[in-house]
Amino acid sequence: MSIKHTAALAALLLVSATPLAQAADKPTDPQIAHIAYTAGVIDVEAAKLAIEKSKTKEVVDFANDMVRDHEAVNVQALDLVKKLKVTPEDNATSQVLSKAAEEERAKLAKLEGAAFDKAYVANEVAYHKQVNGALETLLIPSAENAELKSLLETGLKIFQGHQQHAEHVAGTLK
Repeated sequence: MSIKHTAALAALLLVSATPLAQAADKPTDPQIAHIAYTAGVIDVEAAKLAIEKSKTKEVVDFANDMVRDHEAVNVQALDLVKKLKVTPEDNATSQVLSKAAEEERAKLAKLEGAAFDKAYVANEVAYHKQVNGALETLLIPSAENAELKSLLETGLKIFQGHQQHAEHVAGTLK
């Protein structure tokens, strides 16, 4: 399975192949917090791999941005759940995302040079596109707490910028 397909599958599973997708079900705030945090951790781990492996300035700069931004949003998320006295709840969606990310990192780790750069950036485009879609259509509308909803909306704006940045970097790779 290609990198794009793996990322798209993971994100599709985020919105369709879990118990959360049942018509009457929507994720709870504790589940949403866990899903959002997990998605951020996944991108930080992928970015750290890119920083380690890539020799391309644009790719390394992009990866550094991903680490900085996703870690900052995750700190805000942790601060918010502490303030609200909410314990993030592990769930099938978080587990599927984590498993798919582990598989993707293993594939990326085997690549070198331009092949790595292209695969990493293509994965970032697909991953941000799908996560942004999940934020817009499932997570934000399902969030009941106004502060959680606001944090997710802020994250969405940042991650939409990440998608555009990844698309730009993808266009510069040969």
